[in-house]
Amino acid sequence: MASYKAGAGLLIAALAIALFIGWMGLPGSIPATKINSLDWRVEDDGRLDYLISKPEFNLSEEKVDGNSSLITVRYASRGAEMAGLLRIPRFSKTVSDEENKKDGIPGIVLLPGATVTKEREQGLAKRLADLGYATITLDQRNLGAIDVNADLELFLEGSEPVEHMMVSDALSAAEILRSQLRIDPERIIYAGESNGARTAIIACALDERSKGVLAISTCGYGTDAAVAQSGIKDEDTIRFYRSIDPETYLPLISPRPLAMIQSENDTVIPYPLAERTFTLASQPKSLVSVGCRVHGYCQEMDEGIEKGLKGMFSYVSVSWFTRE
Repeated sequence: MASYKAGAGLLIAALAIALFIGWMGLPGSIPATKINSLDWRVEDDGRLDYLISKPEFNLSEEKVDGNSSLITVRYASRGAEMAGLLRIPRFSKTVSDEENKKDGIPGIVLLPGATVTKEREQGLAKRLADLGYATITLDQRNLGAIDVNADLELFLEGSEPVEHMMVSDALSAAEILRSQLRIDPERIIYAGESNGARTAIIACALDERSKGVLAISTCGYGTDAAVAQSGIKDEDTIRFYRSIDPETYLPLISPRPLAMIQSENDTVIPYPLAERTFTLASQPKSLVSVGCRVHGYCQEMDEGIEKGLKGMFSYVSVSWFTRE
């Protein structure tokens, strides 16, 4: 095990990005239990695979909150009770009432960045509701924080890593969205910020019914290059790192669209790293750059978000699927 830990340290160092700063070793970790299950596995190439099914869930009474209605959702997922906020627009500015009556409201599984609660993510959720999109926003395990070394040890022991469970949680949330009468089950996408966007990319790749993914302020880990530089040889260690790298899953997104939005002045993830991940993706794809000096969503991203979502839900490959 000592050699595995050393290899993991080399890999993380080789990534040379501030992905884990302040996000590792947070208290309150949800324990993963060793399971032998046919609904979870990692393929030889590192691709995670889950059997997707609708979970048992409960909904609170619906409350009006401005231009949308808010419902608390609780559901069982991989041995834990997950909490989410379901926001459904009451009025639409960009999706016509006639379209919603005919096809139902399009829905988004919205995954916050690390340490961000579902409540703090409601600023973006409200913006999406104003555009005519329903969202289900999750309180992710460990609030989206990751402990790569702990997850690697779990994987090498044959147990299910927490990061894998987070993908399953998102897949289950999409099934809850699809079960709602006002929402079109065939117009569901995934969206996320920072680490939540990594999970969103993986979940979209595994959910063949989804129509695309919106990734804000994120990048992949560059695992293949890092492994080559670090000299790690253990196949299971490599397989684990590939399983949590969104770049592993980019080929599975196409022909559905990937829309990335990144600030050129991001304070956590440098723009060139997002650009590198973008170059690895297949068409249709878009990368929109903005100038705000924050990590995560800012109002300067609104135009790119609106264009990206309209392109996904219209099922048409139009000119926005290019580098901007």
